[in-house]
Amino acid sequence: MKDVLIEKVVVNIGAGQPGDMLENAKDLLSRLTGGRKPLETKARRREPTFKLRKDMPIGTKVTLRGESAKSFLEKALTAKRKVLKKSNFDREGNFAFGVHEYIDFPGVKYDPAIEMYGFDVCVSLARKGDRVKHRMLRPAKIGKKHRISKDEAIEFVEKNFGVKFE
Repeated sequence: MKDVLIEKVVVNIGAGQPGDMLENAKDLLSRLTGGRKPLETKARRREPTFKLRKDMPIGTKVTLRGESAKSFLEKALTAKRKVLKKSNFDREGNFAFGVHEYIDFPGVKYDPAIEMYGFDVCVSLARKGDRVKHRMLRPAKIGKKHRISKDEAIEFVEKNFGVKFE
């Protein structure tokens, strides 16, 4: 029950505006994640300085779980040269990092039709039994000893993926 597991990996690209940029970002995410269908993300509020309206599609994301999440995470960490900062981790043991250019990702070549994009990778870690706090009927709190700390998450990533820290 104390083993740390990868719950999910969310990959997202913020295009900033609808149109060709968003379609290119969707195509790129589909290629990176092995044919998964990306979901559009929408603006939460109106921002006149950036010419955004509420509910305007401005980005795209894909959620990966299971073995596909683990294999994608290994490739994404290779793109970062397996170096992260300890500040990338939060108190609950989740972590996130960005890849500046998609051509750093192994197995992907530059495509002139798609402009140069970067993407963000957000990883949620969990233990068996964490479902108790999310379930619909009788949700319950998780004890302090069963929660994942920042140090445990860092140790998990070092051990399983060979990541070094700055």
